[in-house]
Amino acid sequence: MPWLLRARVMRKLRTVEMQRITVEEFKAADKLPLAVVLDDVRSLYNVGSVFRTCDAFRVALVCLCGITATPPHPEIHKTALGGEDSVDWRYFPTATEAVTWLQGEGFQVWAVEQMEGSTKLQHFRAVEGMKYAVVFGNEVKGVHQATVDICDGGLEIPQFGTKHSMNVSVTAGIVLWEMCRQMVLRT
Repeated sequence: MPWLLRARVMRKLRTVEMQRITVEEFKAADKLPLAVVLDDVRSLYNVGSVFRTCDAFRVALVCLCGITATPPHPEIHKTALGGEDSVDWRYFPTATEAVTWLQGEGFQVWAVEQMEGSTKLQHFRAVEGMKYAVVFGNEVKGVHQATVDICDGGLEIPQFGTKHSMNVSVTAGIVLWEMCRQMVLRT
């Protein structure tokens, strides 16, 4: 059986082998020039999951807007697992306020939404030295149209099934990985 010859031993790493940094080291470390905006995300588990993903990719800032809950909260912590403590965040009454503030800080802001004129995620190209922000919307209604109207562009994940929607935290994971891949790994 030829496949047996190619088999190799794989061992999961133990936590102590992963060389994880502390929250203090994370706070002091250089961050990805990327911000995340959560526009009326109602599930605290989704909020926590986004924080955890932002920690994984060293995202600079999370903007929590409207009805989006803020830390500390046990349901956020349940999925963030401490990401809410390491990643910087700010609250804004509306996502439009967050977008306007981010643009004033030099960020190019992209709504992640299915919309006319959107850029398919695989065609997006991050420009070296540019700061970006991505806006993720409510689980049912998506990004508010008023927010879309003031964004610099729209990103869309191509989908091929019957639903044409994904959970907001899954969407965030896909988009943030692609942004990180382009901004850090430059591949």
